[in-house]
Amino acid sequence: MKRETTPRRFGRLPPLGLYVHIPWCVRKCPYCDFNSHAADGSLPEADYVEALLDDLLQDLPLAQDRPLQSLFIGGGTPSLFSADAIARLLEGIGALLPFTRDIEITLEANPGAADQARFRGYRAAGVNRLSLGIQSFDNDKLRALGRIHDAEAADRAIEAARAAGFDNFNLDLMFGLPQQSIEAALADLHRAIDHRPTHLSWYQLTIEPNTAFHKRPPPLPDDELLWPMQQQGQRLLAAAGFEQYEISAYCQPQRHSKHNLNYWKFGDYLGIGAGAHGKITLGSAQQVIRTRKSRQPRHYLDHQKSYLAGKRVLNEADLPLEFLMNGLRLNSGVSSQSFVQRTGLPLSSIDGALLQAREKGLLEEESTRLNATLRGRQYLNSLLELFL
Repeated sequence: MKRETTPRRFGRLPPLGLYVHIPWCVRKCPYCDFNSHAADGSLPEADYVEALLDDLLQDLPLAQDRPLQSLFIGGGTPSLFSADAIARLLEGIGALLPFTRDIEITLEANPGAADQARFRGYRAAGVNRLSLGIQSFDNDKLRALGRIHDAEAADRAIEAARAAGFDNFNLDLMFGLPQQSIEAALADLHRAIDHRPTHLSWYQLTIEPNTAFHKRPPPLPDDELLWPMQQQGQRLLAAAGFEQYEISAYCQPQRHSKHNLNYWKFGDYLGIGAGAHGKITLGSAQQVIRTRKSRQPRHYLDHQKSYLAGKRVLNEADLPLEFLMNGLRLNSGVSSQSFVQRTGLPLSSIDGALLQAREKGLLEEESTRLNATLRGRQYLNSLLELFL
């Protein structure tokens, strides 16, 4: 769809988050397409933390004097790093960038690579939210997914996190697992709910390119089973007090993921670590850029080379889709005003696509918000194609 060229005018810069990538894990899962690498021997914790802080120092001008409102340490399996290493990392980040008073600091943990003592150390270091990669409480399904933990280890890890002082934690669960029934998917949810998490990420297993599952696909449930599985799971979560605020995100009242909401609302975030991505609005240049860092840990650790592997300026034609591809995943959508503020484009630049989307019943009629209908969220790819 051809658009007239219009000068962009960014107002106040968006909130700023920081993503930190720790690329090592015990074993690569067959469904995983993240930049993760099986650990071979001891991990270079001290060197990697030093590199992360040097990477952030180089990116510091991109912060443009904004404090961090959220910090997310992902991987890989960040819980392979000691509490001392995480403490040094957070102390170093805090020395370079100010934190907001209510900053959310999340660390991803694998139930097979953490214990209560380590969780206590993370809490003392300043981590105030955990995200535990459970995936399932069915041992057969965990084996099929290549996970290193079993259901009992998952239970222990959740209770250890709570005992260590974490009153805010997310559980990652999948549905649509190999040969999974609706009853089995709901049993996973029931067991997760019994642990009283503040947040649940419940999402469908998909087969991604460049994964072991892509080369040797397992037998997955078909669409006739997946849709009622999803509907019944959503009803169960709602009855348990979990608000669905994004396609795969559910939370107790006021326990949304601040970091992920910033992604979905086209906020800014720095990305440091091997393979990390960032998105930044440059006020002075009137540009939005995306950055990516060197993927291979050994290259990243080579301080003689730049951490930056690539930078891309989003052109005017890119921005509407970039803004909407995540914003329309939110149940409440995004405000029309935020489209103007975050893209620097007038809403009239997408009038044609908006009209088509509303005529197809994929977008709500409300003029002050850009909000997908239930049908629009079900056929999100078809909705987004209108903005290409």
